[in-house]
Amino acid sequence: MRSPRLLGALGAVATVALVAGCASGTAESTDSSDATIAIGSLYEPTNLSNTQGGGQGVTEALTGNVYEGLYRLSDDGEVEPLLATDAEVSDDGLTYTISLRDDVTFHSGDPLTSADVKASIEQVTSEDSVSARKSSFSVISDIATPDDSTVVFTLSERSISFLYNLSYVWIVNDEATDLTESEDGTGPYTLDEWKKGSTLTLERWDDYWGEPAKNAEVVFTYFTDATAENNALLTGEIDVITSVQSPDSLEQFTGDDYVISEGTSTTKELLAFNDRVAPFDNALVRKAVYSAIDTKKLLESIWGDYGTLIGSMVPPTDPWYEDLTDVNPYDVELAKQQLAEAGYADGFTFTLDTPSYDPHPAVAEFLQSQLAEVGITVEINTISADEWYTKVYKERDFEATLQEHVNDRDVVWYGNPDFYWGYDNADVQQWVSEAEQAASVDEQTELLKKVNEQIAQDAASVWLYLYPQIVVASSDLSGYPVNGLNSQFFAYDIVKS
Repeated sequence: MRSPRLLGALGAVATVALVAGCASGTAESTDSSDATIAIGSLYEPTNLSNTQGGGQGVTEALTGNVYEGLYRLSDDGEVEPLLATDAEVSDDGLTYTISLRDDVTFHSGDPLTSADVKASIEQVTSEDSVSARKSSFSVISDIATPDDSTVVFTLSERSISFLYNLSYVWIVNDEATDLTESEDGTGPYTLDEWKKGSTLTLERWDDYWGEPAKNAEVVFTYFTDATAENNALLTGEIDVITSVQSPDSLEQFTGDDYVISEGTSTTKELLAFNDRVAPFDNALVRKAVYSAIDTKKLLESIWGDYGTLIGSMVPPTDPWYEDLTDVNPYDVELAKQQLAEAGYADGFTFTLDTPSYDPHPAVAEFLQSQLAEVGITVEINTISADEWYTKVYKERDFEATLQEHVNDRDVVWYGNPDFYWGYDNADVQQWVSEAEQAASVDEQTELLKKVNEQIAQDAASVWLYLYPQIVVASSDLSGYPVNGLNSQFFAYDIVKS
């Protein structure tokens, strides 16, 4: 099974519309309203819960389609009200009073109430939750439900990102059980059937509170390799590929039968060190590794003319982006000098835990070859998605690893020393905390630029490149999303002509 990319981010949003929201979909249904849309993906969910490690696949298939939040992130990254109609924020920024839509029911038929919202947040923050967004709600000191349509959040400190963070939380029926295998959401589709290892089928829900989906059914078809997925599009088995994995495959889709779209990506390919363990507890060693890698050559070898080089965790779409690619330049002699200064003139050996799916094996071999030039021996340990999640993410039992990080505005993870890579810098932690409590977006931006600059100076990780976001679809398809924001893939506007 293709691995879930690591999901879940803290962050802030520059503009939030605190007004009544509209439902998904805006146009009238067309003659294609009875169509089945077949979506090809390499990211099958590990389960159907967003708090129990469902991964990228569960976000791609269910967010916005089966489950909705109080707010949603649009395809261009704006925060929009969805199940919420209004939010009043106290002058001190510590109390958020949110009003709910009064016309929403769950797929089971139960009405949406404030109790469901409270229970949904508590699922994210519960002891057994593995949501990477868990810590973003640690500022909540109380959730009150004065009536069925009102939720009052009391915070222990200001959180400029609070409404943005709420957009990540699925609102689920508090009466539902075992949501790893079933669902009870409020979205425009219900879950019809999940054939593990094959397909996940969603059916349009006729009792949806908003504009109905423009198609009758969506089938996510899962593949274990990109070639099989490409062939499925060529033969008409699927209508669209959510994210093409190699530019080499694009030539076969040129012409009038297909449309190739390049959108905005927030997915970073990382060489993540375990900064807790030697030699990667030494910033000079990390910088030496960084400078020994020709990231431009790597990007070209994997993606050709696509993709972008980045010098930190921050992509150009984030408000606090700066071009820091020169902080750790490709310079073999500099790398050797830094290793000598750190006490590793003769190099060292480390194990690179490498996810088994593309492009990680090819990236690992590239790094192995490059680092050998400065005397560093890389022993590649190929592991499955489940092994990575347990060994690296949960148990922190690794020296270095490769991983994609999907989310926007996730630089703040470097302010959490308990995160899997263990980066521990008191200044960064302070700036992240101050940024979250900032009184303005400008203040927050300046603080997170300082975070960005510091982690680059410390080479907290090696940010190898920013993925391109390439969607390929049959030419008779329209209405599909093209931006790779946090792996969500809204299906409700997709139509066939």
